[in-house]
Amino acid sequence: MSIRRDYSVIADWINPGSRVLDLGCGDGTLFKLLADTRQATGYGIEIDDDKIPLCIANGVNVLQRDLEGGLRDFDDQSFDCVILSQTLQAMRHTELVLTEMLRIGREAIVTFPNFGYWHVRMQLLMGRMPVSDDLPYQWYDTPNVHLFTIADFDALCEKKGYRVISRQVLAGDTPVIALANIRGSLAMYRLTRS
Repeated sequence: MSIRRDYSVIADWINPGSRVLDLGCGDGTLFKLLADTRQATGYGIEIDDDKIPLCIANGVNVLQRDLEGGLRDFDDQSFDCVILSQTLQAMRHTELVLTEMLRIGREAIVTFPNFGYWHVRMQLLMGRMPVSDDLPYQWYDTPNVHLFTIADFDALCEKKGYRVISRQVLAGDTPVIALANIRGSLAMYRLTRS
């Protein structure tokens, strides 16, 4: 079975035996990987009715919740890491979600499609909303409500006082070092409070 490159990076960032909360966990594939390879324990949170049985089939302890309501049911620092993989752009209350992640977790891992990627920019220049592997939706059915770039996220981290422990940017499965905001399609951040 092939492991998505972003999941592999996330797994490398998780310490063995960590207590993890995976927000917007989908079918539970990432959490299952973390449980199998890093002996992670914890929960997944998912809102989609159709994905709950898939999580259960993957052996994930899943809670059905809407992240927009906050994470107030969880105590401060109750997880080693809170993960939000390719979901931040679909959150209406971005700052609240990030604040809550770093309240309940010692670290947060956030991944998102980079709307500054050159391919996205070219589609916009051609007069169309972008569609790609990382942005697979048409403008009329997209769950994405916030369109932001790596540079925008860096500015938000600085404003909020979040410390970036690690950052990995990918173009497909290839790591991007130089000109990441233009050349990278997917960004992954490992954060903590300053």
